[in-house]
Amino acid sequence: MLFPEFPILTSGQLLLRRITPVDAGRLYDNFSRDEVTEFFDLPTFQSIDEADQLVVEWEDRYQKKEAIRWAITFSDDPDRLIGTCGFHNFALEHARAEIGYELDPNYWQKGIMTTAVSRIIQFGFEQFNLNRIEAFIDPDNVASRRLLNKLALRSEGILRDYFFEKGRYVDGEIFALLRKETSF
Repeated sequence: MLFPEFPILTSGQLLLRRITPVDAGRLYDNFSRDEVTEFFDLPTFQSIDEADQLVVEWEDRYQKKEAIRWAITFSDDPDRLIGTCGFHNFALEHARAEIGYELDPNYWQKGIMTTAVSRIIQFGFEQFNLNRIEAFIDPDNVASRRLLNKLALRSEGILRDYFFEKGRYVDGEIFALLRKETSF
C-alpha cells in the first residue's frame, strides 16, 4: 500500500495531497465545529494539540499500511486544506476497505466531496485492486447518505448500536460499492 511517493490525485479543480503538520490549523478549524463532528467518531476539538495529534496518527497509520488520508485542496491553492478523505479498515485478504471524509462547512453542497470521493474510489479500485469499498454512516446523516447514493454506493442495512461514540451507542448504516458495479 505504500508508494515510493505519497500519491497525489487530481480531479477537476481539486488536488488531493498528503496531509502535513502545516495543515493542523485548518484541521482544527474544521474539527472544532460541532456541525463537522456531529456524525464523526471524534469529539469536537478543544485545542490545536488534538489536530496536531490527528496529523501524526494519520501519517503513522499510512506508514503502517493501515490507512491513507488525503488533504482536499484546490489545484490553484494547494496549501489550503478544506477537508480530508481516504481509506481505512483495509482487509486486503478480502480486497475491501472503508472510506471516510469530512469537509469545511463553507464548501458543503458544492459538489466538492462528490468529486474527491469519486476520485479516491477510482484510485482504490485501480491501485489497491479492491473489490469492495464500504462506508459507515449514522442513519440520520442525510448529507452523507445523499453523497453515497450519488456515488452509487448501496445501503446494505443498519447495524444497531454498532459504534460507541461520544459516550453512547449509535447505529451504523453500511453502504458498499463493488468493482463489478463500476466502469473502473
